Amino acid sequence: MIVWIVIAAVISFIGHPIVRFLDTVRFRKWSLPHSLSTALALILIVLVFFGVLAVFVPLIMQQAETISKIDVKLLAKNLQGPLQWLKDEMHSFDVIPDGQTVQDFIVIKAKTLVNIGNVTTVINTLFNAAGTVFVGLFSVLFISFFFLKDEHLFQNSILLLIPEKHHDASLKVMSDSNNLLRRYFIGVLLEVLGVMSIIALGLWILGVENALLIGFFGGIMNIIPYLGPVIGAGIAITLGITGTLAVAAYNDLLSVLAKLGGVLLVANFIDNNILVPMIYSKSVKAHPLEIFFVIIMGGSLAGLTGMLLAIPVYTVLRVIAKAFFSQFRVVQKLTNKID
Repeated sequence: MIVWIVIAAVISFIGHPIVRFLDTVRFRKWSLPHSLSTALALILIVLVFFGVLAVFVPLIMQQAETISKIDVKLLAKNLQGPLQWLKDEMHSFDVIPDGQTVQDFIVIKAKTLVNIGNVTTVINTLFNAAGTVFVGLFSVLFISFFFLKDEHLFQNSILLLIPEKHHDASLKVMSDSNNLLRRYFIGVLLEVLGVMSIIALGLWILGVENALLIGFFGGIMNIIPYLGPVIGAGIAITLGITGTLAVAAYNDLLSVLAKLGGVLLVANFIDNNILVPMIYSKSVKAHPLEIFFVIIMGGSLAGLTGMLLAIPVYTVLRVIAKAFFSQFRVVQKLTNKID
């Protein structure tokens, strides 16, 4: 429930400007009812989300079909030398027993993983996950509608938990947090779009297959601070290799890897030196080293989720500290850039 409420709050955070704009629309003497403006804003957000899926899901399916066309026999023939080296290395480290090939080892492991019990477990897990996603999606949309309809509903709900003598300070905290988080989320969105565009455009100019799909994953993964570009690079290299192998262009493999590496390095350089400092320090008004330690701590406490939430949570905590604990010098130092 907490996760649903937080997601709904973020959606309402994004949707409030749309609702305000629709409320100002006039058709002669008739204006849109506020409830209709709210519904239209929510529908617009949902359509954008599913529109993105409609663009990239077919590309992912197309890539899966491309991978299925890889000539395994021809691939094995071309990789005979590397496979022999891998076999010798695995024998030397006793990873596989003497007399067993790498292919046999993979087949045996696959058979132990794929059995009726595991398949049944996977199917049950998928059904349970589908039910959870459906309930969660409905709940998030339902909560989002009322958060959008009443802009102060989330704020007033929090005030119910706070003593009245602290209401003025709490309102200031929520206002400052709202401004900083808006800057942060807009910055993250611009970073994702920027990295996505740089990678896709660069690979398209160089003639690399799946440029748009690689750019999409490269941009999306950048949401995860520091670790995201590494994951995105791994996905990009995998897509580049499989796309090359699918057309049996084995001689172009090194060229494709060089192009991928060059574009990813340029995108990462621009991201680290222009986009990240602007977003993770200027948007939340914190020192880059401060942000680095916060992200590392978030990752240590809650993995990828902690890294994703580290900056928004830290931003809110700094605003709260400035409002209620400004007498401490460490708080004054950490919050001196907050207006």
